[in-house]
Amino acid sequence: MKTPKTYSSIPKGFGAEFVAVEGCLTKGLSSFQIVGLASRTIDESRERIRAAIHNSKLYFPKDKLTINLAPASLQKSGNYLDLAIAVNILALTGQLLASDIANSMFVGELALDGHLRPVRGIINVAECAAKRGIRHLYLPTPNATQVRYLRLKNLSITPVNTLQELVLTLKGIVQSPIAPNKSEITVVKNTHKDNACAFLDQIIGQEPAKRALTIALAGHHNLLLYGPPGSGKSLLASCAPSLLPPPNRQESIEATKLHSLVSDLSSILAERPFRAPHHSASLAALVGDSSGLPGEISLAHTGVLYLDELPEFRRDLLEALRQPLENRTITISRAKQRISFPANFMLIATMNPCPCGYYGDERHECKCNPTQRVNYLRRLSGPLLDRIDMTVRMPHVDSSVLVKNTTISTHEHASAKRQIAATAKLQQRRQGKQNGSLSSYETTLFCERTGEADQILEDAARRLGLSARSYFKLVKVARTIADLNKSSRIEAAHVLEALQFRDIGPNLE
Repeated sequence: MKTPKTYSSIPKGFGAEFVAVEGCLTKGLSSFQIVGLASRTIDESRERIRAAIHNSKLYFPKDKLTINLAPASLQKSGNYLDLAIAVNILALTGQLLASDIANSMFVGELALDGHLRPVRGIINVAECAAKRGIRHLYLPTPNATQVRYLRLKNLSITPVNTLQELVLTLKGIVQSPIAPNKSEITVVKNTHKDNACAFLDQIIGQEPAKRALTIALAGHHNLLLYGPPGSGKSLLASCAPSLLPPPNRQESIEATKLHSLVSDLSSILAERPFRAPHHSASLAALVGDSSGLPGEISLAHTGVLYLDELPEFRRDLLEALRQPLENRTITISRAKQRISFPANFMLIATMNPCPCGYYGDERHECKCNPTQRVNYLRRLSGPLLDRIDMTVRMPHVDSSVLVKNTTISTHEHASAKRQIAATAKLQQRRQGKQNGSLSSYETTLFCERTGEADQILEDAARRLGLSARSYFKLVKVARTIADLNKSSRIEAAHVLEALQFRDIGPNLE
């Protein structure tokens, strides 16, 4: 009794699990059963597979058919295994030979007419195949673009449109499509960038805040903007997407890998993500869930996580940011499994100084009592604020300045973008990462300072009572300012400017 094996894979977290499909035909009443801890989605695939085989003019057995998904202890879900199960049945009935499917992996969802539908997380699947030494990967045609962009060695990619086409390809009757040139591989832009971007020139006044945003983006520093309503906080934050430098190849792959787990993305992300979750988001939506879906902080990986009205987020959501802000990863631990996702994002947050927004504003009277203000600001814990590199107050803009402003150019925005790109490249050449991602050891290694700068840092640390984390963040911000000024060492002026963005002011104490 032959029991052929076919291979497939299911994404799990930032990786994937290898699955072996085993088939067995025995005499008895006609039945089709799938065992091996399969979810309802996989269990329902029986009828899809049966119809797809029939409609592809192929033979479906009438005896008792049992399909086992190994390892049996692994919970399996999703639509990834349809094609592998169908191929296993064809091999079991002699329509395909063992040599036809040797050293191959099959992934894809089957439609009733035999067509293949794309699956999510195909990059995870392809990487799993390469690690397992699989030589041939057969997958739906829409998924081929992402996998080819990986350029995995010793793994050939064969896109197919239907089950019938797959059988003919395995038999050598038809040739598989030729892989496209690099120039033919398509990319997709961040739609948030294309449709919702502002320019620095559109922001009237607020020069310190615009300078702070430039420094933060150039060095990957977390930034908090606070001030009364209408001062331009949200508008300034919306400038970030169009100022960010494009990601490198590895960053594009990582971002695409994460986004393809939650959306039907068939191309490569060519620009950095900009995620802006609402304050009513759940904890699972923000950090991810144990089912294997990443949350907003992981979808912002290599880009920006924007939190508008920071104190309006629930306390548990804000505290959940502490670990990823420090470790650049998020680990979701449950009773039966543990899943990790990368979360190397830059945080940009905005907030009002009080619930009504006008505390400390000379033009409007604050309607909040002291208890309301204290409770409002108490939602931001000290450890969370300690992880924010730069804090900038944005005061009310005088109406006379608004009336006199007639600027319609984008020169300031273009200049800032060039500065940010050049500074980011400088940091990559020097240390392989941006300044905000340096460890304390790397900060000491790459942030050379003058004696005067050291003296100012020592005085500031003593007077402000800076923690070790705050001290190193101050040094890293000063290093970015020095890079923007094309200085090889951190000088006193760079430290003094960095200190302007470290004093969080009386309203946030």
